[in-house]
Amino acid sequence: MKKIIQSIAIALAFTSVAGAVSAADYKPRIIRFGYGLAEDSNQGRAVKFFSEDLAKRTGGKLKAKGFASASLGSDTQMQNALIGGAQEMMVGSTATLVGIVKDFGVYDLPFLFNNEKEADAVLDGPFGQKLAAKLQEKGLVGLVYWENGFRNLTNTKRPVTKMEDLQGIKLRVMQNPVYIDMFNSFGANAVPLPFSELFTALETKTVDGQENPVNTIQSSKFYEVQKYLSLTKHVYSPWIVLASKKWWDGLSADEKKALQDSAIASRDFERADSRAAALKAVDFLKSKGMQVSEVSDAELARMREKAKPAIDKFVAEGGAEVVKELQAEIAKVRK
Repeated sequence: MKKIIQSIAIALAFTSVAGAVSAADYKPRIIRFGYGLAEDSNQGRAVKFFSEDLAKRTGGKLKAKGFASASLGSDTQMQNALIGGAQEMMVGSTATLVGIVKDFGVYDLPFLFNNEKEADAVLDGPFGQKLAAKLQEKGLVGLVYWENGFRNLTNTKRPVTKMEDLQGIKLRVMQNPVYIDMFNSFGANAVPLPFSELFTALETKTVDGQENPVNTIQSSKFYEVQKYLSLTKHVYSPWIVLASKKWWDGLSADEKKALQDSAIASRDFERADSRAAALKAVDFLKSKGMQVSEVSDAELARMREKAKPAIDKFVAEGGAEVVKELQAEIAKVRK
């Protein structure tokens, strides 16, 4: 009898869930979700998770289709497509949003966070949400932050264990003034390039090196065209999941809620997945012949000091308020 009652309860639960889905206001929609990395990257796995989670929540009505390897364009091109309503969703670097909302440059300031927990608390808290909300008036909806991770240096010239080792190295950086100023101050020759052009630029020796989290170095196969890896962790780099506001405004409240809930679920999946992958990535890169160098705390302190003018310039060019707010939020988290 007990088993029969349990079976009835389970059946009723399924019926109520199915009923809730069918009663909700979902229209059949195909959502083009673009991203820069390969399909088998941490980014690709998280887009797949999002797509499956969204389909479950909406009874298959909302279908997100992932487009990997910048097949819909670079981050900047996809942002413009979202603003124009030609594409529905994407995930990309916060750094390329600087041309749309200048305050996003604050995330590129060097040596902000001591660890991932601090970053999570700031990004998911009032500071991160307030900054994401500024995108709406520019035609974008910021749903959640994913983790790209702490960025590290690679190059083909020499091991980098101190700033002087960067002298004269042509280093690809994102198209972002903070990165350009910072690496030029370290003695490198900073070359801004879209990520979609990076592998070819490394292969043809247009640039000598680049900087990215170890997961991206692995998934993008930079080990095929780079010899030396230096674990500098100079910037914590978030990704942000974006929707087109033009498209978003045409959705029902139920559809918006399903998208937001799936985005949050994908954020938690992506961070756990990225962190697990990062622990294995360094050993993988070593197995592919990369020479890995640790950088001492004393040397990182020198780099932090040398990078201050890049921060001061950001502050002087209208970033004072956002830097003050971020520093206050980090101090609160550390307490």
